[in-house]
Amino acid sequence: MTYCVGLLLDAGMVLLSDTRTNAGLDNIATYQKMFTFEEPGERVIAILTAGSLSTTQTAIARLREAIDDPEAGPESSIMLAPTMLAVAEIVGNTMAAVRKDIEDKMNATKVSATASMIVAGQRAGGAMRMFLIYPEGNFIEATEDTPFLQIGEHKYGKPILDRVVKPATSLADAQKAVLLSMDSTLRSNLSVGMPLDLAVIEKDACRVTLRRRIEAGDEGFRAMSEAWSAALRDSFSKVPV
Repeated sequence: MTYCVGLLLDAGMVLLSDTRTNAGLDNIATYQKMFTFEEPGERVIAILTAGSLSTTQTAIARLREAIDDPEAGPESSIMLAPTMLAVAEIVGNTMAAVRKDIEDKMNATKVSATASMIVAGQRAGGAMRMFLIYPEGNFIEATEDTPFLQIGEHKYGKPILDRVVKPATSLADAQKAVLLSMDSTLRSNLSVGMPLDLAVIEKDACRVTLRRRIEAGDEGFRAMSEAWSAALRDSFSKVPV
């Protein structure tokens, strides 16, 4: 399993994913779950993936093939699509088709090909938008009322986002929020693991403005985790019964 989260804020977007893939206790591997596509100054698109690795890898490969296809058009390439809504539709249709192909092949084995994605980005002259793509290819969009989306093992990291994240949250605080959300998930679920991929996309930059891989043992992440644990213990002791 995995955990991915995206925040859509007034100042930009913050995205975080883990890299653990779990096919049983004795078959744990590391695979990238965050993919970015950009033409700096014109458009930037980030895709985060969770679920069946076969489905997500094949879907990303097909999206890349469409980008490289000299005969591609706005209806097939996410780098030519006129809007972020059209990008979400292309990604959703691609994933639904891949899922059906895999399920048809694996029907006798009852293997699940379910997967989900977060698609976020901006096209020059357009608004920043973020979508959660469901396994069937349909999607929902982040809004001012709910400025974050999660996929995978999301329940452990949701409480801090509910309490802290607002559209006006700064990008610095947003990075802290997603990292602490991930820290809570890492502590509670063994199917989520390091290293982590973090990306920040500032509003109207139309490019990834910060990209960071956080390895196991990262001193900054460890210090943040320990400070958060200490703050929680201190606050807990002060709550009246």
